[in-house]
This record gives sequence, C-alpha cells and structure tokens, in this order.
Amino acid sequence: MSENPYDIGLDRTPANHQPLTPLTFLERAASVFPDHTAIVHGDLRRSYATFYDRARQLASSLAGRGMGRGDTVSAMLANTPAMLECHYGVPMCGAVLHSINTRLDAAIIAFQLDHAMSKVVIVDREFAPLMDEALSLARVAPQVILYDDPEYTGPGAMDGAEDYEAFVAAGDPGFAWLMPEDEWDAISINYTSGTTGDPKGVVSHHRGAYLLAQGNALTTSMAKHSVYLWTLPMFHCNGWCFPWTLSAVIGTHVCLRQVRAAPIWQALADEGVTHLCGAPIVMSLIESAAEDEKRALDRRVQFFTAAAPPPESLLAKMDAAGFDVTHLYGLTETYGPAVVNEWHADWSALPASEQARLKARQGVRYLPLEQLDVLDPETMQPVPRDGETMGEVMFRGNVVMKGYFRNPEATRKALAGGWFHSGDLGVVHPDGYIQLKDRSKDIIISGGENISSIEVEEALYRHPAVAVAAVVAMPHDKWGETPCAFVELNAGQEVDDAALRSWCREHLAPYKVPGRIVFDTIPRTSTGKIQKFVLRERASAEVV
Repeated sequence: MSENPYDIGLDRTPANHQPLTPLTFLERAASVFPDHTAIVHGDLRRSYATFYDRARQLASSLAGRGMGRGDTVSAMLANTPAMLECHYGVPMCGAVLHSINTRLDAAIIAFQLDHAMSKVVIVDREFAPLMDEALSLARVAPQVILYDDPEYTGPGAMDGAEDYEAFVAAGDPGFAWLMPEDEWDAISINYTSGTTGDPKGVVSHHRGAYLLAQGNALTTSMAKHSVYLWTLPMFHCNGWCFPWTLSAVIGTHVCLRQVRAAPIWQALADEGVTHLCGAPIVMSLIESAAEDEKRALDRRVQFFTAAAPPPESLLAKMDAAGFDVTHLYGLTETYGPAVVNEWHADWSALPASEQARLKARQGVRYLPLEQLDVLDPETMQPVPRDGETMGEVMFRGNVVMKGYFRNPEATRKALAGGWFHSGDLGVVHPDGYIQLKDRSKDIIISGGENISSIEVEEALYRHPAVAVAAVVAMPHDKWGETPCAFVELNAGQEVDDAALRSWCREHLAPYKVPGRIVFDTIPRTSTGKIQKFVLRERASAEVV
C-alpha cells in the first residue's frame, strides 16, 4: 500500500486530537450556563456550577482513596442527584461506574461486586439492608459510602459506612479531573439480566457514551434547556446515556425516586417536562391515573418507549393526553437505544390501526450507529426485505460495547463475523424498517413450524379487554410445543378463555392460537420488562 501523502507531517497532537468523553459536556454546561438549573429533586434546585463542583469533589475524594484507571466504583442508588453525580465523578477520577439494579437479590449483587472487583460502594440508605446481605456473601470488601436522600424517610443504616455528603464535602471542587488516556477506556460496566446463567458484565467506553449521548439529543429532538423526567431507572444501561445527554443540551434533570402517577403528573405540569422514557407499563400508569391526579399540560410531551410495542388503545389514550410516543430499541450492549422508529409526517394521516401497526416496528438505526441489519446467522447474509423472512438483528459501529468483562468466550461469540449478534429475531420491511419477531430463545416451534410469540401477543393486544399479554412455549404431547398466553385485563373489562381463543382464531393461523390462556398478574423486571423466563418455567411445569 502506498503512503498517503496527507499523512506526511500531519500528526495527531494535543492541539488537534483529544479523546471523546461525555464528561466534557458537564464542564461546558457549567462554564457557559453556570446558573441554569441542572437538577430538581423535591425542594432541591441545583445549578450547573454546583453540579460540576460536586462531581469534581466526588472525583477528588475517590482519587484520595486510591481510585484510578480501571478501578470499579459500584453505585446502588435510586434516581437521585447522587446517581447523576456518580455518572461524572466516578469516571472523572479514571474509575469505572458499576450501576446496580436495586431490585436484584443479594446473591446476584454479591456476584456482580465480586466479578467487577468493586473497591468502593455508594449505596442509598433504603437499600442498606440488602447491600449488607450482599457484602456478607461477597468475597470483596469495598469501602462503603452511605447516601441519605432527603426524599427518603424510612429505615436503613450500615455499620462503619461513611456519609456521602461528608465524603463529597471533603473533596476539592477545583479538582483537575482526568481525561481518559484513550477514548476506548471503560466508562461503565452494566450487567445483563443473567436469566440463562451468570450475568455478563457489559463494558462501555467513553467514545461510545459520548456518541450515544449526542445521538439521544438528535433522535429525540431535544432543544436547548429541555426538561427530562427520570421515570427510566438510571441503573438501566446508564439511563440510556441520558445522564450525559442532558448536559450536552444544558437541560434539567427532574429526579423521581419512585415511579408513581401523582408525582409524575405533578412534575409534568409544574416543572415543564418535555421528555421522558419508560416501558409501556409507565404509559399505562400515567394514562390510568385518577382524574384528581392528572394535570392539564400546555405542551406536547415526548415519550420514548422500548420493549413490547404499545397496544393501539394505549397509544390513542396517550395521544389524547398530550404525549407523542416514539418506539426505540436497543440493548445494554449498544449503550441502550440505538434504533428508532422515525416517524414520517404523512403517516399521521393514516387510520389509527395503521399508525399503530407502523409504530410497532422498531425502525432504523440511530445516527451514531454505523450499521444495522437482519442477517441469516449461518451465512451472515442479509435477509430479503420482504417483511416476512426472519433473521437475527445485528449491529456494527462505535456504540457497540467493548465486550463482556472477564468473559472472552462470550465476547467472541457476541462479536463473531464483525457484527454484534443481538439474539433478537426480526424482519426487514421493504422501506428498510426492522421489526422484531422474537428473541431466539422465545420462538415457539410447534409441529416443526415456527411461531412468533410477538405475533400472538399483537393479536391479543388488539382485543379491547387486554391490557398486557405475554406468550411463551408450553409442552404439547403431539406438537412438541404450543403457545401459552398470560393475560392481564383492563380495569372494568371481562373476557373468558373461550372468547379470547375465538378472537385469536379470527386473527391468526389455527396452529398459532394459544393452547391455554392464563389470567394472572404478569411478572416484570424493575425496568418494566416482562420476565418471560418465569412464565416459561410456569408453562413448562404446567403450574398455570
């Protein structure tokens, strides 16, 4: 290969090359808009100048305890100012942030602390008993810092723990925080659910966080000084990178310790919220609030949802209440959402049922994602763009994880062939929009025929009485497997098994009709995702 003449004498220097990191977003926001409100939490109002100072103080105190490049600082916190400070202060000292799902049990938390080799744990007082139990099971013995949120008045303490506010106050607000040595340096580690074995630690880098955070702002049309309500857990994929996005647009974080209808509506009205994210269950919570809890809104609010597509009836109710709903899709391995259902203006003139069909598609790639496709996992060739041929959804680009921490075999499999293998099965429509059809482990094989659980769920969702539906495989003596549907009904609605099965026969091929329909509360994760592995166990054991 001949030498490129444009490389001769034109080298990278500190003047023309700096590693990308979202930490610079906060520095800029504090220098340009120091008095703008960065954080709202109950009666607390905190400016960007104060936010930046406190992040540097946290970094300074952590550095004083020996935390540096490659060390892990774990955080088990609700959606509070401390969690936002950790997203900046921890990587500012070179360390890696490990956000812990607050709904996990002690054994799984202990596994994560050990696997991540945690050296410091910052824990909310509410979760102190759970962390105490986890540490009693763990091999590591991290320093423990206890955060006392003024919005929490319940019990909770840990012997020997340091006070978070005192720890921060001891730091230097002028601390010269560390740029990453390389933008490929880890900024965070987040653990997958581990439903099929031990959780895997997804390692994200500064470059990807920088790009996805900016991609969020572009994708969600966030204007300068947007106001974001934290209904999405910050521990989930680092809050989809929105803790960093808001600094890029000099926006305001409205923290919400608990996702409840009344405080959501209060924040929407009183704080001028413009954007929020969450699973469909959050939409249901908002829409089904008591009339005396709801508030009139003087603006359209942008709601971004992932997981299962919302039913047509819920979309209509959200629209009437003043919300524009956009479907996103992504994984922990892609820093959160990296696919968006980009809406075309002329689609808004279509009938509601057709709009709901279009909104059910996951969509097209985010701007910072270089490639998105549905490939045959055996041949690694793209499937036909016919909306019918299934393949595996795969990603390629700068917002794909570094890999799985201390798990080279899982990393090799996930990144085989130069693509990240999502494990999700989908199709590509003629217009290039992808649509998920199932997780590879959720596909139901009945008499040799593949049945998409999502297709059966969509048929159930079209029934006006159905609020939530989840379909899994159930053993069948003749066909091997048949669909088993778990259903929650809308308040005040009634329908029986026979009527729903008859409905399904009108909308599905006969072999796709559920062999059994169970009316029961459907288990969910802390982020609102349906726990299909629990339902599979129930269906397999026929304890339904």
